[in-house]
Amino acid sequence: MQKQIKTQQSGFTLIELVMVIVILGILAAFALPKFADLSSQAEAATRSGIEGSVRSASAIIHAACLATTTCDDQAATSTVTVDGTSIDVVFGYPAGTATGIEAASQVDGGNVSVAHSGGTTTVTVATNCTVTYAQSAAANTAPVIGGTTTCP
Repeated sequence: MQKQIKTQQSGFTLIELVMVIVILGILAAFALPKFADLSSQAEAATRSGIEGSVRSASAIIHAACLATTTCDDQAATSTVTVDGTSIDVVFGYPAGTATGIEAASQVDGGNVSVAHSGGTTTVTVATNCTVTYAQSAAANTAPVIGGTTTCP
């Protein structure tokens, strides 16, 4: 008479493994589109942050110009020094130049492109994702801050 020795086997059956793989595949199919859109959200957030920085810098420099006797807010060209940095000013607001709004807002060209043309500064984050700053055109007139908000 032979005695059969029964051994306990542990582990997963093939069906259990296939079911786990199917469930993981379904979860990945729903989760992947959520993560795929993060780059455009990051570009939109970068654009929003830069626009906020430009608006704040414009207001701060304007206030500094009004508070400083050496800065003439009615003149087409002037300068004001803030935190040791000389900022070019046009009618009391930062000029649309590298030594104007770019220096005041401290936007660098590291991850974005900064261009100046005729008193207008354009910061390009991505295609159709820009911030523009058009310097003040006359005394007692604020600069125009805008751009394209259709970040990809």
